[in-house]
Amino acid sequence: MKLATLADGSRDGRLAVVSRDLSRAAWATGIAQTMQAALDDWGHAAPALEKLARALESDGAAAFDFEPARALSPLPRAYHWVDGSAYVNHVELVRKARGATMPESFWTDPLVYQGGSDDLLPPAGDAAFANEDGGIDIEGEVAVITDDVPMGTDAKAARGHIRLLMLVNDWSLRNLIPAELAKGFGFYQSKPATAFSPVAVTPDELGEAWDGAKVHLPLTVHLNDGLLGRPNAGVDMTFDFGQLIAHATVTRRLGAGAIVGSGTVSNRDRSLGSSCLAERRMLETLEQGRPVTPFLSFGDRVRIEMFDARGQSIFGAIDQRVVKAA
Repeated sequence: MKLATLADGSRDGRLAVVSRDLSRAAWATGIAQTMQAALDDWGHAAPALEKLARALESDGAAAFDFEPARALSPLPRAYHWVDGSAYVNHVELVRKARGATMPESFWTDPLVYQGGSDDLLPPAGDAAFANEDGGIDIEGEVAVITDDVPMGTDAKAARGHIRLLMLVNDWSLRNLIPAELAKGFGFYQSKPATAFSPVAVTPDELGEAWDGAKVHLPLTVHLNDGLLGRPNAGVDMTFDFGQLIAHATVTRRLGAGAIVGSGTVSNRDRSLGSSCLAERRMLETLEQGRPVTPFLSFGDRVRIEMFDARGQSIFGAIDQRVVKAA
């Protein structure tokens, strides 16, 4: 099934089930008011939501047109948002871009950071920044939402705690990162609010493209009218979602509704392009001696989407315009 949170004037929106072709939706009335409420009681809510999804597909539910512009982030605010760097090829490139060496442990031990989760951006809303000086960049990713995960869960068991998947635009301010990380305390100002896709989907919606731990489909990223890249999310993923969740639970448990991101999708096959500008700029530096592609400016537009084998959008599109903050 596919689930969305639609704006209703409240902070957490209202939960709806969305048709597979993303054309229609039905309110989850009497099942769960919000996405978080459904995740908190997933054992009871999921069967009822699946029944509603089947009725929606067979025209047996009271439906209305699904409008992505009305969609909030599937979880407009989350208790926990932790983002990994599962594509170590990407980490290697962006660290090289800022003159930082990469420890060998990065290939054997997952790297994660905890992001702000009190204000997750809607997929079709403007992304506001104070100025253009920070080096505004996008990061196209995949994320999972978990149920309650006990501390000390291993990677195999962790896969069984994945309830939903969605796409991510992990906005970054590249020019702020070096000085911030040099303090030894991690990202904060350099990682503004994150955006997520209009819908979150259960793993079975991906069919054979989901192997239980990775999504084996290209992630399509457009900048303005041009294609930035179509790297495959299932290729060159050094750490799968089970491993990322296991890493996050070494010293804590995760609560229902925790979001775990993959980090920027990146392939060694350079012909597939990139899902962030820092990576493209580093490749340009290696090939031409200097970066050519600028970071984003006010008015630029970004679109991140994933399609199934038939060319149908799975999650809907993250489609955002960069604007100056009021």
